Amino acid sequence: MRIDIITLFPELLISPFEASIVKRAIEGKKVDVVFHNLRDYTVSKHKQVDDAPFGGGAGMVMMIEPIDKCITKLKAERSYDEIIYMTPDGEQLNQKISNECSLMQNIILLCGHYKGVDQRVRDHFITREISIGDFVLSGGELAAAVFCDSIIRLIPGVLGNESSALSDSYQDNLLAPPIYTRPANYNGWEVPEILTSGNTPAVDLWREEQAFERTQKLRPDLLED
Repeated sequence: MRIDIITLFPELLISPFEASIVKRAIEGKKVDVVFHNLRDYTVSKHKQVDDAPFGGGAGMVMMIEPIDKCITKLKAERSYDEIIYMTPDGEQLNQKISNECSLMQNIILLCGHYKGVDQRVRDHFITREISIGDFVLSGGELAAAVFCDSIIRLIPGVLGNESSALSDSYQDNLLAPPIYTRPANYNGWEVPEILTSGNTPAVDLWREEQAFERTQKLRPDLLED
C-alpha cells in the first residue's frame, strides 16, 4: 500500500509514523507513506497557498491551483483507489471504513487548514470525505494520522498476531470484552475464575457474553445494526 499525504505542515505528521506498529510497517515495506508539502506546488514567490473567501467573511481558504498541481502530478504517476479529504463534515470514520480502505493499493489524503479548501477541489478532485468526529481541529494532519494508523494495523503482516485485529472493538459491531493479565490476584482484586480455568470453550462463551453486555450498556446503538 502507498499513502500520499498532501499537507501544509508535514512536520506535524512525522512523529506518528516514526514509532511503534506504524514504523515497523514502513520499515517492513508493508506500506509506503509519502508527505507532499503543498507550498512546493505554488507559483507565488511567497509560497502563498491561501486567500480570502469570495463574498467576504472571516478566515482564509486554501487555493485550488497548488492542490490541482500536486494531485495531477501524483495521478500521472499511478492510479489511486481514493482521493480523500479529511474534513469535519465528512462521513465519520468507523471500523468498516478502515477495513475497506486497508485493502486498497494507493490512497491520497488531503489535509485541510484555515477555513478549508476551495469547494472546486471537493467537487472535481476528491472521491471521498472522512471525519474522525464531530469537532474541529486546527488542520487535517492529526486526523490523517489517526486514519492511517487505523488502516495500516490491518494490513496482513503488520501485527505480530494477525488474529489480534479480528477481536478488536467494532469488528463485529461489539465492544471488546474485559481483558486481564498477571498477577491473577492483586491487592485482593481477582481475575474472573473462568479465565484461569483452562476451559477454552467456556472462556470464549464468557467473552462473547461480556462483549454483548458491555455493548448493550455503553453503545446500544451498535446493536441496532
